[in-house]
Amino acid sequence: MELKKWLPPNFETPKLQNFETPINFETITENMKIVVCIKQVPDTTEVKINPQTGTLIREGVPSIMNPDDKGGLEFALQLKDKYGAHVTVITMGLPQAEAILREALAMGVDRAILLTDRKLGGADTLATSSAIAGALRTMDYDIVITGRQAIDGDTAQVGPQIAEHLDLPQVSYMEDLQYDEATKTFTIRKQMEDGYQILEMQAPCVVTALASAVQPRYMTVNGIVTAFDKEVEVWGADRINVPEDRIGKAGSPTSVFKSFPKQLKPAGQTFEVTPEEAVELIINKLKEKHII
Repeated sequence: MELKKWLPPNFETPKLQNFETPINFETITENMKIVVCIKQVPDTTEVKINPQTGTLIREGVPSIMNPDDKGGLEFALQLKDKYGAHVTVITMGLPQAEAILREALAMGVDRAILLTDRKLGGADTLATSSAIAGALRTMDYDIVITGRQAIDGDTAQVGPQIAEHLDLPQVSYMEDLQYDEATKTFTIRKQMEDGYQILEMQAPCVVTALASAVQPRYMTVNGIVTAFDKEVEVWGADRINVPEDRIGKAGSPTSVFKSFPKQLKPAGQTFEVTPEEAVELIINKLKEKHII
């Protein structure tokens, strides 16, 4: 089929115009670069623990993107919508963690990196943050966004540790994020126990986000289709240039001695007594427990 058959009658090829004023490339600013650290975690409503080993049983347990990380991803995508930012997601984990990277691509991110290697296995928070920081040293970014904490560990340590490894300013418990293009300054609202703080940080910097602060967008149909056409970069330990004694089990100064599910308490007792009898009953119970 010839292309000309699709053209309207009397169609003329437009001529290129000669501009007297040359383009000033110095006035063209680079887009903001954002890296979001995400983690695949088991759905905590269905977590089971192996009674012999004390470890999580992951086989057959649904996995999800960590909620706080997903909140951080939404903050990054909002900056992309507003400023045309380039968003990269990175996760460290087993090969099946590619699923959450595909989900992130379907939500609208531009680049996805899976950091996976047997040498990275058995890492505690310090070794995990060392590995991720090593990967970040090879990348350009204005801001690194992590979730406040992962629901499978609840340590809230990896994000701040990454900032320390990279010697970057950090704000945790972020519930709002604004950006000033002129000064390359981020304004963050930090959640506090009795209110909030408004803080400013110069790029580059690190923030940890709260899932409760934002409603993550849904994947679009077109995003789902195109996500499986995009490349997920797979990096090994040799790519991050971190000594082997600082990653994986070898680089982990802490280890989990034992894990076990919370035990259910037995049913309590109910007594229908007068106030005077209640006082005597309570005293007797306290004596039985050797509390008094």
